[in-house]
Amino acid sequence: MEISIPTTQLSTNPKPHTTYTISLRLPLRSFTLQKRFSDFLTLHSQLTSQASAAPPISPPPKSYFSNTTHNPALAESRRVALEKYLQTIGSCPDARWRDTSAWRAFLNLPSSVSAKSSVASNLHGTISSAASGPVTDPVVWLDTHRELKAQLHEARLQITRRDQAAGNTQAQHEASAQAKKSLVKAGGTIATLAEGLQKSGDEWGSQKLGEGEVRRRKDLVAAARREKESLEGLLNAMVAKAQVDAAMADKGALLGMGAAATNGAGKKAVGSGRVLGKETARTRELDNAGVLQLQQQMMMEQDEDVSVLAAAVRRQRELGEQINQELVVQNEMLGMLDEDVTRVAGKVEVARKRVAKIS
Repeated sequence: MEISIPTTQLSTNPKPHTTYTISLRLPLRSFTLQKRFSDFLTLHSQLTSQASAAPPISPPPKSYFSNTTHNPALAESRRVALEKYLQTIGSCPDARWRDTSAWRAFLNLPSSVSAKSSVASNLHGTISSAASGPVTDPVVWLDTHRELKAQLHEARLQITRRDQAAGNTQAQHEASAQAKKSLVKAGGTIATLAEGLQKSGDEWGSQKLGEGEVRRRKDLVAAARREKESLEGLLNAMVAKAQVDAAMADKGALLGMGAAATNGAGKKAVGSGRVLGKETARTRELDNAGVLQLQQQMMMEQDEDVSVLAAAVRRQRELGEQINQELVVQNEMLGMLDEDVTRVAGKVEVARKRVAKIS
């Protein structure tokens, strides 16, 4: 975690004072905070109380004879001193001040973030390790999902490298290993996100998400799971094709057949066992086993898409039924309003006749 105070600002509400802009850079996101000098003094006293010891450095002393609103030099020197104060605590080998609730509340860090490292926040460890338990913080959940997308992107990149490394067996093996490693990480991350959503109603506390947001995040997890399974199927198909090609090459070498012959029109020999029809870019390089596996994978993806579509249709139906119920209630209210208007109009007419008699 990188902490800095790059600028200061002059505020006039409720009275003129100087605020210090704190910039924080975490492994997956960055944000800024606005704090007054009195906030730093309060932080120092809270850190001393909660850690049972004063931090390794103290904030600059309070000035009783000068004001930062009229003294830019004082504001600048105080900015530098406060920046050094935060950076010293953030990089100190002793993490007891960073482990306090006062430190996390001051920097607006999630409650699940631990400051055991002076270089990087433990948020990265929470995100990258599936063994850290379910993610029950809304902000950390989104950061974890971004890490999941990065893992899937890395797996897709390694699969592309494997496909481009034709003829280089070592490079293909290395790319396959890296792709499998990224997919395994992605699987653990997906499980962590899904488990966190299941416990969102019990352990997320005051930051409980609405039903619509929970549904949206579940759709994100489902989409990531489908992408992971698609990449796994593609990688397995490529590995199976390579194994079949190696087996055919060994068989050809054993029988002294050499490479597969082709006719003058460029078609495969009859002995290849493959009857070519209308080929596509995805099937042109696959053998029969690879094509069969690709078809099975596509059928599974279609089944999952149908399931997602069915869920969306069910939600639309529920919304339609709720709208219908609301319309029925509104119609009843309009009927009651019409009756009230008729009754009031009758009373007004009676009153008008009485006034006409009196006049």
